Amino acid sequence: MSHVPHELHDEFPADAPILHELKLTDSHFRKLSDSYHEVNRAIHRAETNVEPASGQMLEELKKERLSLLDEVAQILASAKA
Repeated sequence: MSHVPHELHDEFPADAPILHELKLTDSHFRKLSDSYHEVNRAIHRAETNVEPASGQMLEELKKERLSLLDEVAQILASAKA
């Protein structure tokens, strides 16, 4: 448990300009980014006991974040190609 939020620009530091451009130009990516941000914040709040969650709920949120992160990575790879 790291207690540090995993923001997209932290996960993909070399791709910050592409992330920014995609947020501005791609509505699907913008929604995906917003969803990632919401789930990521929920995990951070649970891990820091601001809004405690059961272990099962936390694991489900982490799986959802990972799924969103995978989709972001695929979109980034396509954008760079």
